[in-house]
Amino acid sequence: MDENMKQFQKALTELEVEAEHLLLARNQLVENDRLRNGDREALTALRRRARTTKSSVPSPFESIMKGVGGTNSRPLIKEVCTTCGNHDSGEQTWMMFPGTDVFARVPFHAAHTILEADQDRLDFEAKKLQSIVKEKSFLISEKGVLADKISPGVLRSLVTLNDKPK
Repeated sequence: MDENMKQFQKALTELEVEAEHLLLARNQLVENDRLRNGDREALTALRRRARTTKSSVPSPFESIMKGVGGTNSRPLIKEVCTTCGNHDSGEQTWMMFPGTDVFARVPFHAAHTILEADQDRLDFEAKKLQSIVKEKSFLISEKGVLADKISPGVLRSLVTLNDKPK
């Protein structure tokens, strides 16, 4: 086989591998978003059940200030869960554990704590997958495949943007 043809075949194979990784990352990102939405809906249902919102539960500062006025021997700081509020955190609730088909009856506080931890994990994975999509898109663009749709300069400026944590 001609040397140019071998180089072309190698470049095409590398491009296909990068494109496959890009498509896999995009599909995983979509699946991840589906799971995140499910967790968000479950957390909203638990907040409705507890009759709280993210902003309706008093902050720890408000709890401290309420405790300062009295001379009782009770502690100054009362830990208030932002999801439970004044709801009975020991009340049993049914929950399907993330990633499984197992239903279990767990305490209310444990259920929303598990969901919030899963939500944090999924957020981290989403950011990681987004960076992979950026990287793979940039690599494919550098090889000139996307040049007819997006100029490499524009794509480079989009891909090299830095995500700053809030």
